[in-house]
Amino acid sequence: MNDMKHIPDPAERTTTMRDPRLDFFRGIGMFIIFIAHMPGNYYTLWIPARFGFSDATEIFVFCSGMASAIAFGKIFSTRGWMMGTARILQRIWQVYWAHIGLFFVVAFMLAGLDATGAFEKNYISGLNLQHFFKDTVPNLFGLMTLTYVPNLFDILPMYIGILFMVPIVMALHRIGFAAVAFFVIAVWLAAQFSLAQFPAEPWSNREWYFNPFGWQLVFFTGFAFMSGWLPAPPINRKIVIASIAMILITIPFAYFRLLREFPELAQMRGFIKPFKNSSDFSYQYIVHVGKSDFGLLRYIHFLAIAYLAWLLAGPGGSNLTFGRYGRYFVQVVHKVGQQALATFMSGLVIARFLGFVLDQIGRNWTTVTLANLTGFTGMIAVAYLVSWYKKTPWKQPASQSTPIPQPAVDNVVGVKVPERETAI
Repeated sequence: MNDMKHIPDPAERTTTMRDPRLDFFRGIGMFIIFIAHMPGNYYTLWIPARFGFSDATEIFVFCSGMASAIAFGKIFSTRGWMMGTARILQRIWQVYWAHIGLFFVVAFMLAGLDATGAFEKNYISGLNLQHFFKDTVPNLFGLMTLTYVPNLFDILPMYIGILFMVPIVMALHRIGFAAVAFFVIAVWLAAQFSLAQFPAEPWSNREWYFNPFGWQLVFFTGFAFMSGWLPAPPINRKIVIASIAMILITIPFAYFRLLREFPELAQMRGFIKPFKNSSDFSYQYIVHVGKSDFGLLRYIHFLAIAYLAWLLAGPGGSNLTFGRYGRYFVQVVHKVGQQALATFMSGLVIARFLGFVLDQIGRNWTTVTLANLTGFTGMIAVAYLVSWYKKTPWKQPASQSTPIPQPAVDNVVGVKVPERETAI
């Protein structure tokens, strides 16, 4: 038989059950992003980005699209387009000030370290923030208008840009899904040909590292799945084999240490024309797998990984319990993913500070491992603390305990979380 045995999809079930898939994978993405953001972290050699075109950013954006469909989609359908748009604008406002606050916390933390004069390394210049402190007034204006988006602070502006497109997509869906698909693909193509970009700083031609016009493709893919606009993919041996082949074939082209050892792989990586040298990335290559504008091969590679992850997770995430004791691990990861905005922001701050600590005590596998575990612990603590605050326990009677909300299966691919749950 060409097709594998059909596994019932969550939509086929009438009872509710815990489904940790969405926030489980988003939580895993948060931990990987933390690893990638900690300076001098040995474990960055083993994150998914070293073995394929796509990485944890795709997980983050795809799952945020799914979560946005849950958090905002119902408002559009039950309260109308105006109320749905108002809710989106409120969330944009919240994420905008989260971005501004995050910048100032990190910038002044690093400025404080440099101001002591006790350290050889200049931490401000390490993030290319010296321009901000040199010309504060014009760059402050740029920061507030998002025309100045420094290194490391580019994910939240990208998310803001994508959120602005949600009302447009919801309006187009009244015409039909074909109108949505045309819009999303057209905007993505505009990004590939540099027709839709945002400036990242006033003194150069640098643009936003994460172009929302490109990255909206993976966001709205997740959005469409969770909204039921796209059906769950078939469980088919041919698709499984093709997905595995895609992942395996890309490893030699993505694993940078192999490229350093074997320059001929770098030449093959250009696909259309060879590089001038082993470190020169051709324009054609950038179009295919570039991260800033979200190249096509990144999308295909991520879809292959997402398909296999969805298959391995099992119906309703039944395979993610990991046995009797594994459920505690799942609960912790799920909590981190559920509070993605808070854990992302805290993880970035903790990562920069731990990079400073490692500069002082030295890096070896022991110290770096302890730093990673410290960062994970901090993110977990923040996730549980934010969750506790969101339950507003001070409004509950003193004798009443507040149960932790449990997600339940709702549609073809995902999870129904409490209405108060936010998209990121």
